[in-house]
Amino acid sequence: MKIGFIGLGIMGKPMAKNLLKAGYPLVVYDVNSASVKELAAAGAETASSAKEVAQKTDVVITMLPNSPHVKTVVVGPNGVLEGAKPGMIIVDMSSIAPLTAKEVATKAAEKGVEMLDAPVSGGEPKAVDGTLSIMVGGKKEVFEKCKGFLSKMGTSVVLCGDIGAGNVTKLANQIIVALNIAAMSEALVLGAKAGVNPETIFTAIRGGLAGSTVLEAKVPMVLSGNFKPGFRIELHIKDLANAIDTAHELGVPLPLTSQVMEIMQALKVDGKAANDHSGIIQFYEKLAKIEVRK
Repeated sequence: MKIGFIGLGIMGKPMAKNLLKAGYPLVVYDVNSASVKELAAAGAETASSAKEVAQKTDVVITMLPNSPHVKTVVVGPNGVLEGAKPGMIIVDMSSIAPLTAKEVATKAAEKGVEMLDAPVSGGEPKAVDGTLSIMVGGKKEVFEKCKGFLSKMGTSVVLCGDIGAGNVTKLANQIIVALNIAAMSEALVLGAKAGVNPETIFTAIRGGLAGSTVLEAKVPMVLSGNFKPGFRIELHIKDLANAIDTAHELGVPLPLTSQVMEIMQALKVDGKAANDHSGIIQFYEKLAKIEVRK
């Protein structure tokens, strides 16, 4: 199976490298020529357009910033569908609006092309070590054809339902992650302001009911003042915007999500949009006039 990979950003580049390490022939394309050269040096074939990637491969993976980018790359001029053959599979691993996933899948079906929406969770560290959680929407038989190579990028690969279900599940994931980071931030700022060592708080609560994967990943970053992005605040804003829009279409209120969205928007205005989402704590630190550090 020859695989195309379009989108070699913070997440896409290590994901593509893991496919190469697993022995899959890979054709790559990105507007960032430096990333393309890096993958070529690792053994990938290169293409000059999304159309060319599709012409050379059996499966095309896209890993792009948001819904408009996926529509442009797949449906637009010189896009994947212009080079696709009947029977090809598109696996969109971007985090996009569920309705966009359905729309693109409909366009693909008109050309005899199958599609899965398969967004991921875990950030850059898990993309690098191949331990992402992958949430998939689409036909079971198409999922079974793709599960093998998906498992080279993630340790949890779950079919969640029909097309769009992957992104609905990702939105649920992003709501829980955002609220966890905000709760962690409130708690640590309270503890620090009260004069209790935040590292001690972390040690004391991590083994109890408050312990979580979020806590384990993000508290060490906060304590060291390291907000280098594994997952940028601006990308989490995008995901929460998709969650809120989808919820409003379905008649589902999201009051807590909306509050965290406004916190992230405030950080964006404060010039911190490119920080890791653990940087949510900086909003609380500014209000309380204290920093949570070792």
